[in-house]
Amino acid sequence: GVDVSRAALDACRRTLEALPGVVFHGLTATYLDGLRAAPRAPDTRRLVLFLGSNLSNFSRGEAVAFLRDLRATLSAGDALLLATDLGDAPARLLPAYDDGLGVTAAFNRNVLLRLNRAWGATFDLTAFAHEARWNAPERRIEMHLVATRATEATLRGERFAFVPGDTLWTESSHRFDARELRAWAAETGFTCAAQWIDGAWPFAHSLLVA
Repeated sequence: GVDVSRAALDACRRTLEALPGVVFHGLTATYLDGLRAAPRAPDTRRLVLFLGSNLSNFSRGEAVAFLRDLRATLSAGDALLLATDLGDAPARLLPAYDDGLGVTAAFNRNVLLRLNRAWGATFDLTAFAHEARWNAPERRIEMHLVATRATEATLRGERFAFVPGDTLWTESSHRFDARELRAWAAETGFTCAAQWIDGAWPFAHSLLVA
């Protein structure tokens, strides 16, 4: 398991060590650094997992660069199981990022709370509203915090002034298509050996072999 969070690794350990025959090793590191540092048994093949919706937070250029860097950590015959979001239906996607219970809105505002607590910033959370947008040309959901009134904040000696309508762009979640993923695999030194696509909620697992 590779993560910058020890708490996440502890949770991963508890889940995986409950499975028969599994030995868990945790590495507190960024993803690629963790892969480079992970021990490797001789004469074995490695299967690397990059699951969830993590690739969606990369721009397309960043995603290709990430896959190329990941390929450099692998040997011929190793494989990557890559999870990715598909689809471009804003009427279905937007409610998932602006749910009626306000869970995503609270998650989004937590960015400001984290800046206040960890970096001594002075953002007034009540001055910002959550907004999810669909950017059609880029095929991505964008999460913004929109100033609802004039407000100011300081962060590390810098002062920031906001007027109503100004936004802080906090997250992107890109949507891909299956052909695009196969093309990226070929471009970055992989062969796409298989793809499993969920038709109910457009999502793909692609098995890419180095």
